[in-house]
Amino acid sequence: MIKIENLHKTYFMGNVEIHALTDVNLQISEGEFTCIAGPSGSGKTTLLNIIGLIDSYDKGHLSINNLEIKHQNRRELARLRRDLIGFVFQSFNLLPVLNVYENVELPLIISKKGGSKKERKERVEYMLEEVGLADRRSHTPAELSGGQQQRVAIARALVTSPRIVIADEPTANLDSDTGEKVLSLMKEINRDEKTSFIFSTHDPEIWKMADHIVFLHDGDIKSEERR
Repeated sequence: MIKIENLHKTYFMGNVEIHALTDVNLQISEGEFTCIAGPSGSGKTTLLNIIGLIDSYDKGHLSINNLEIKHQNRRELARLRRDLIGFVFQSFNLLPVLNVYENVELPLIISKKGGSKKERKERVEYMLEEVGLADRRSHTPAELSGGQQQRVAIARALVTSPRIVIADEPTANLDSDTGEKVLSLMKEINRDEKTSFIFSTHDPEIWKMADHIVFLHDGDIKSEERR
């Protein structure tokens, strides 16, 4: 599904070059639960942003579903993000003026993938049941705990049935018990809906949840493990 070859990404801070990624080669199969592991500053977020088509790269190749990304224009990249990819951010990024139901429904409206209002309602209610928040549908984000907000973010990411979900340090702001529950939910959806999950973490305690672990250090893949 995702193939990366000889990928390079360099940032500049003034006159200083920062090599965020150096000659990265990686393949992620459909339906895999992949963990990008490594210490802070290892390039995890940069790699996720490139896979998620949020950031560009300097050299190399990235293909998703056999589509070479560097040949796509901005409109085509936006369409791919909309149709294929869901994002779960560690800061949740929920809209505070919308309630839980409205936050989850919004991607269906924007993508025009939700069908009729009745069909959108059925899909949103299904996702809220999946994440255990059907009884919080009318609450605003400010009325939810951190774990509940993260589950809303997961429902929002999954409501359009993306083939890929990207989660950057999804448990960083959660206590260990809530973090474990969130990861278990992701794993369950990965298994039931065959959604590919790619998430980053520097916590070895949650590596055991993945069936494909990629170890990054200083912008380079040091090793990989498949289970």
